[in-house]
Amino acid sequence: MLSNSFKWKHFAGEIILLNVRWHLNYALSYKNLEEIMAERGIQVDHNIIMRWVHQSFPEYKRR
Repeated sequence: MLSNSFKWKHFAGEIILLNVRWHLNYALSYKNLEEIMAERGIQVDHNIIMRWVHQSFPEYKRR
């Protein structure tokens, strides 16, 4: 099911869910998440993370 939820996305579903989970559970800012991902070698803009949160929140809340 995870693969279907993130079909056509540039990043793996695990990366998207990790960022959404961290933002919602730990109140990290989008800029903080951008820096954390950069430390791990994943270049993603904070605006993309914001979109992921806005798009994935209903699914995250449902689960």
